[in-house]
Amino acid sequence: MAVYTEVSFDQAREFLERLGLGQLQTMEGCSGGIENTNYFVTTNLGEYVLTLFERLTFEQLPFYLRLMKHLAQGGIPVPDPAANDDGSILHTLADKPAAVVNRLAGKSELAPGDEHCAAVAATMARMHLTARDFDMAQPNLRGLKWWNETAPVIAPYLESSQAALLQAEMAYQNHIAQTSSFTALPCGPIHADLFRDNVMFETGPNALGPDGLPRLTGFFDFYFAGVDTWLFDVAVCMNDWCIDLQTGKTDHGRTQTFLTAYDSVRPFSAAERQLLPAMARAAALRFWISRLWDLHLPREASMLKAHDPTHFERVLRQRQTNPLNFPLDLEQAA
Repeated sequence: MAVYTEVSFDQAREFLERLGLGQLQTMEGCSGGIENTNYFVTTNLGEYVLTLFERLTFEQLPFYLRLMKHLAQGGIPVPDPAANDDGSILHTLADKPAAVVNRLAGKSELAPGDEHCAAVAATMARMHLTARDFDMAQPNLRGLKWWNETAPVIAPYLESSQAALLQAEMAYQNHIAQTSSFTALPCGPIHADLFRDNVMFETGPNALGPDGLPRLTGFFDFYFAGVDTWLFDVAVCMNDWCIDLQTGKTDHGRTQTFLTAYDSVRPFSAAERQLLPAMARAAALRFWISRLWDLHLPREASMLKAHDPTHFERVLRQRQTNPLNFPLDLEQAA
C-alpha cells in the first residue's frame, strides 16, 4: 500500500458520504505495498480501506471487486466492497478508479506457527472451491506471459550469475507450461499474493476458534487475483508462510501442516502432487521478477517501501536445489 495520488480530507469526506458510509473522522495514508494508493479511513459508522487504483483499469477492476463480493457472500472472510445507490462497487475519485471495503479486524501474524499455516491453508482451499462458480474470468496478469515480457527488460540490470539464473528458470517454466501434467492442473480464480501481511487473525480473548486454531478474520488485497492454477496459489502462499525468511529454506513442519490442512478440504490431484516442485519455483520466480522490476524501474510515490528482490532470488535458488516435494505420508495417503 503506497500513496501515489494525494486525496484531501474533504475529497474523502464527500466521497464516503455519497456511499452512505458515514461522516469521516480520521484518514491515514498506508505505506505498505507498492501497487495502489491506499488510505485507512474511520467514520462514525466503521473502519474502511479506501483504494485508488494506479495500474488496473476500469475494464479490469470489476473482476477483482466482484470476486471479493462473491467470496464474501459465500462465507469466505474477505473485505466486502461498498456499493453506491445504483449497486456499483467501482467508483471514481481524483480521476482514478476507486473502491472502499470494510477494514478487517485483528492483525497479521508475521511469525506464524503450524496452527496459523493450517488455518490459512484450509481457508484457501475453501476459497478455491467457493470461487468455482464465479461467472467472470480474467487471466493472472502477472503470469507466464508477463514474465516473458518483463524478463528481457530487467535482464540488463542483473549481474552475470543472476542473468544466468533468470534465463535458465524462464526456459524451465516455459517448458513446464507445455507439458500434459501442467494442462491437467485444476484452475480457477486465485488470490496470487497471499503473503503473511495479506491475512488477518483475531486477537484477544476470541483469538481461537472452536477448532482450536487461530481465528482467521480475513484474506485481503485481491488486486493480483486472476484465473490460474490453484497449485500456483498454494505455492505462492507456501513460499512465504512455510519458509525461513532469512535463508529462504523450507520449514518442513509448517510445510507438512499446510499441505495436510489444504488437502483435507480439497484433495490434491495427481498432477498437482507431481508439479508442486515446479510451481514452487514458478512462484519464487514471479516475485523475484516483479521486485526487480519495481527496484530498477520504480514509479514515484509519496509513501513507498520497495521490497528486496534478493529475498526471492534466495527462495528460487533454494527451491531449485532443495525441491518442495509432498511429505511422504501425504503421498502414501493419496
